[in-house]
Amino acid sequence: MNKIDRIKELVKLLNKAAKAYYSEADEIMSNYEYDKLYDELVALEEETGYVQSDSPTINVGYEVLSELPKESHEKPMLSLNKTKEREELAAFLGEQNGILSWKLDGLTIVLTYVDGKLTKAVTRGNGEVGEVITGNAKVFKNIPLNIAFRGELIIRGEAVIKYSDFESINAAIENEDEKYKNPRNLCSGSVRQLNNEITAKRNVNFFAFSVVKADGVEFNDSKEEQNKWLESQGFMVVERKLVTGANVVEAVEYFADAIKDNDFPSDGLVLTFDSISYGQSLGRTAKFPRDSIAFKWADETARTHLLEVEWSASRTGLINPVAIFEPVELEGTTVSRASVHNVSIVEELMLGLGDEIEVYKANMIIPQISQNLTKSGTLVIPSECPVCNGPTKIKKQNETRSLYCTNPDCLAKQLKSFSHFVSRNAMNIDGISEATLEKFISMGFIKEYADIYHLDRYKENIVSMEGFGAKSYDNIIASVDNSRQTELPKLIFALGIANIGLANAKVICKAYNNDVDRIVMLNEEELTALEGIGDVIAESFVKYFANTKKKEQFIKLLPELNFKQEEKKEQILEGKVFVITGSVMHFANRNEIKDLIESLGGKVTGTVSANTNYLINNDVNSTSSKNKTAKKLGVEIISEEQFLSMIKGE
Repeated sequence: MNKIDRIKELVKLLNKAAKAYYSEADEIMSNYEYDKLYDELVALEEETGYVQSDSPTINVGYEVLSELPKESHEKPMLSLNKTKEREELAAFLGEQNGILSWKLDGLTIVLTYVDGKLTKAVTRGNGEVGEVITGNAKVFKNIPLNIAFRGELIIRGEAVIKYSDFESINAAIENEDEKYKNPRNLCSGSVRQLNNEITAKRNVNFFAFSVVKADGVEFNDSKEEQNKWLESQGFMVVERKLVTGANVVEAVEYFADAIKDNDFPSDGLVLTFDSISYGQSLGRTAKFPRDSIAFKWADETARTHLLEVEWSASRTGLINPVAIFEPVELEGTTVSRASVHNVSIVEELMLGLGDEIEVYKANMIIPQISQNLTKSGTLVIPSECPVCNGPTKIKKQNETRSLYCTNPDCLAKQLKSFSHFVSRNAMNIDGISEATLEKFISMGFIKEYADIYHLDRYKENIVSMEGFGAKSYDNIIASVDNSRQTELPKLIFALGIANIGLANAKVICKAYNNDVDRIVMLNEEELTALEGIGDVIAESFVKYFANTKKKEQFIKLLPELNFKQEEKKEQILEGKVFVITGSVMHFANRNEIKDLIESLGGKVTGTVSANTNYLINNDVNSTSSKNKTAKKLGVEIISEEQFLSMIKGE
């Protein structure tokens, strides 16, 4: 392959990885691999002079993909140039003073305060356009809603979730498949929630790191003065050290030691000039500002030998490979295991038992295999499930090859499915843990979901089982009985249908008025006609109820349950079509307004058209495209207050 073709290949790979990471909260390659490929691309572009228009070395991020309102930033939010060499930091500073701080691994947020009040919060997005998450920011754990300063203040910072909170949240999720991969993914999903009640439960923290605008404040040409001023206003500011070219390497050592006990995720450090005017005088490149540079940890690696690959089956049938190797010391701890994630990575690494491999800790925390030095490629992908010995099959999704158990009666699938069924967001049967389910299934007490509601048949057996007793039995039965009062969407979600979340289940049930007989007979065309239900979801839903055994088990459940009926509201908005845009003040988010409109018989669409009756926008005089279209078509533009008055009949 020639160098130009290699550049094209690298651009495609890196853009795909960046899109997954920033827009889809997924991770298809490690930071180690990304940095390695990125550095190769930079070198090739410099050598050949060839740079593609979509190269990650000149472009910033991807368009955001969500239903949150979007807004352009006053100033572009650029990425930082990076280095892994500590000596380069001293060269970067020269004779200038600098500030060295954590490069936190979360989601960058821009906050705006006017007259002392938080008025707006916007995510970084693609650097030019971000998502408005004001309602969510107001429930971050440590953001001040009011400050002493009365001018307009615009600051930037990082929203992060602590490792301790991340572990607590994951510990409460019984199903392995549903656990979050890392704090950044959890934070990204939490910050961009359409319901800020969920955000509030996630303990999101905000750390300020720069001032964009502060009317009338004199900072004496010092970013450190800005930091101190932000602290005086009540903001948490990222931990930092004042440095010079003479002591910056020593300061890096401090952070390298501190990261071992740091509760906040960090993927490196940031060095910036203290002098604001000097930094501004340097200008910027197409992608990077010249006043700052990122320092990425040069990962400590160790060579070892692969002893075994453990294959772990899950509720969905996915079988994940975990590498077991000779124990090595990394970043002060002994490690002997690392997730390999999927078959594609196993094949890329060309793994074989006994191979000499190089391992490291991503961000000095998570053990990963960086490379295989032997590359024997002799590892045999199991043809049988490690749990039930049923046949396995490799499936390819989004260019990733993964191993699945094809036996529908696999105990692992049953156990995980039952665990999902009793989980909090499903049937909420407290007191039946996965370990308890495993015992009851192995004893033959539970063969299908309906059996959970007849555990009283086995009272004597359960009371006499080791680790149980009369009190445990009573608690289980009470919890089972409490779960009989439920809602149809929760039952649909509890079935564990692939790709069907609680939100999807609510959409389907609401559209068909909770008519069970009608819902189980829906076809793909009827489902895809519903907003938010795509082909994949529709196919999964129809396929589930087309399975005679599964449908029969579902029907057996119905007599055991009492479904709460949704309160019928007067359909005062019937026939009215609304579009909602901009930030909201009286509701948690735009979806909350949408739910209210739909409960009153109205309809909400995403585009203003001749069929639209009202455009809800708190900025009725905005020059946005939706406002312009509404005025052109004669569509009435109303604020939230006017909408609330409308539904109250005022």
